[in-house]
Amino acid sequence: MTTPPIEAGEPPADRAGGAPVGPPQTYEVAAARVEEIIRRLDSGEASLDETLALVSEGKTLIELCASQLAAVGDALEELRLDELVSRLEREAGG
Repeated sequence: MTTPPIEAGEPPADRAGGAPVGPPQTYEVAAARVEEIIRRLDSGEASLDETLALVSEGKTLIELCASQLAAVGDALEELRLDELVSRLEREAGG
């Protein structure tokens, strides 16, 4: 299996799965890369090997994005609960 060429500005790929190597990506960078992958797959120009690598990379990035969104959702929920507790404590004390 051959590794697809690395585009300019693209992080180096892990030889096994095509996933970027290096520090964790931000949500914005990962989402932008998913859009690039979708455009490449939609073009119909990717070879079978490249398609497999892109799908694998896309899955990893989507999981990263979902995890980050879930973490933000959890933090917002905790913040709402903290605000509710504070409000209830103020109302009970006053």
